[in-house]
Amino acid sequence: MNLAPRKQKILAAIVENYIETGEPVGSKTLLDQMDISVSSATIRNEMSDLTNRGYLIQPHTSAGRIPSQIGYRFYIDNFLKIQNLNERIKEYIDSNLEAKAKDPENILETACKIISELTDLAAVTTAPSETDSRIMRLKFVQTGRYTAMAVIVTSTGMVKNKLFRCEYILNDEILSVFEKALNERIAGMKTTELTQPNIQTIAASFGELSLLMPSFLTAIKETAETIEKVNTNVSGQIKLLFTPGIDFDTARNLVAFLSVEENISKLFENIGTGIHSIIGRENIVPQLFKSSVVATRYEIENQPAGILAVLGPIRMNYKTVYSILDYTAGAVSEYLSEIVRI
Repeated sequence: MNLAPRKQKILAAIVENYIETGEPVGSKTLLDQMDISVSSATIRNEMSDLTNRGYLIQPHTSAGRIPSQIGYRFYIDNFLKIQNLNERIKEYIDSNLEAKAKDPENILETACKIISELTDLAAVTTAPSETDSRIMRLKFVQTGRYTAMAVIVTSTGMVKNKLFRCEYILNDEILSVFEKALNERIAGMKTTELTQPNIQTIAASFGELSLLMPSFLTAIKETAETIEKVNTNVSGQIKLLFTPGIDFDTARNLVAFLSVEENISKLFENIGTGIHSIIGRENIVPQLFKSSVVATRYEIENQPAGILAVLGPIRMNYKTVYSILDYTAGAVSEYLSEIVRI
């Protein structure tokens, strides 16, 4: 539905005022706060029309108005602009992520905690889908005389490792030879192709040298198996029980929903690029009918990857949430892309 400019300004002012105060907004408040040359009666008439058209709700007779879910949607689609975060918050995000810059899983876990802390809501991060990922490289790192760690880096920036033990003394030369030989065979393979039959075929191609490689090959296979599991981080669920604008039953539903990893995967499977908000009954899940979800994808090498998201009440500060998600997604994209390029 199209709205005249004055109605749009009044609706936006009501949404922003209600988000800030949690109290129904009356015509006098709007008259005092808005730069608008009309009477209080005119504003009341406009508010009445917006209510009749479904953008506002009047909780009680002679009370002010609050936004409906349609009103929030109109505001987000037409008025919400991503704000530039202040330098202190940017530095806080950057310093925390930089401390975990060499481990993608730690980056995503840290990002989840940061987003929850800064928004005071529940946050979710997911690792990139590994369904079509490929092995970018394999590395062996010695950890003891008989032990080493197999490290696999995928095309989606995921890094997985597995400690293993050999029956003979290891040195840099042995690790370097095996690393080079195995990279020549598995680099570029899909992670799902590192199955037992393929591992056995690779081993056979090395002839007698394969007698020294069982521990290496087993470690590679077990590392690849861990890659197939989608990792999800959730932070701040308990905050929902104490968040203004959300009743106890709604908070409990949200906490229960977030406790099941499969729920999270399904919720975000159709999220595209950019920042998206799903308000109230726009959610397909009944548990979220009184909640809002704001989500974005971070990128790896300019390709959409996993999710950063916030879940909370419909009356959340969307400006703040959008700005924090936008900046954090950019920082996460940078760090993960850097890992892939190394």
